[in-house]
Amino acid sequence: MDFFSSQESLTDMEWVLRAVVAFFFLVVIAKIMGQRSISQLRFLDFVIALVIGNIIAHPLSDEKLELKSSMITMTVLVFLYVSGIYLSLKWNGLRNIFDPQPIPLIENGQINFKNLNKARITVDILLSELRKEKTDDIQKVVLAFWEPGGTISIFLYPQYQPITPTDLTLEIKPFDFPRTIIKERKIDYNELQHLGKDEKWILNKLKTTHNIHVKDVLLATFDSSENLKVFLYK
Repeated sequence: MDFFSSQESLTDMEWVLRAVVAFFFLVVIAKIMGQRSISQLRFLDFVIALVIGNIIAHPLSDEKLELKSSMITMTVLVFLYVSGIYLSLKWNGLRNIFDPQPIPLIENGQINFKNLNKARITVDILLSELRKEKTDDIQKVVLAFWEPGGTISIFLYPQYQPITPTDLTLEIKPFDFPRTIIKERKIDYNELQHLGKDEKWILNKLKTTHNIHVKDVLLATFDSSENLKVFLYK
């Protein structure tokens, strides 16, 4: 496997093999790092993503660099990353380095300009984040935090908070999440079994209710009230 090592030149197939190996290696690395590194880019996540991307990119564009050496380096870095995450769960001091505390930007309807500078954001960015949260007036905000992941958490004064069914003393129905029983022409037999139904039932239901077949269905859901909702390709 010469494509792993440093070469004066690589054939087209060797370039392809490098790309394929690097792709699957990155998939494994991402799996080891966990969903945290994908769902939220905190300080430590940003550092590891930046370094790993830089390490793997070079051997994929320069035949004189070893792919094997890059993979070894990445493995060590991921081990350090996972170890750092684990240790931060045990020690508060290390956790504050990797996951700093949120910074209050608005308190009691007033902007904390000192903390704006600490978070390294401008008033324009703050206003933009407030607009994203459908907040039009700073004085309606009792607290707003700049989170480590680069998002803003907003808490309004009680009189400006949205009205909920509890506030109106309305009867609240239990939460009901519809089950997906057909997706892209394929029946989910596990969901059918969970609902106590079978293939014959769903085929008959589609035929009698909608006069269609499974091959016509993009998505079909079924809830606890036995409401079947069908979305067709056309």
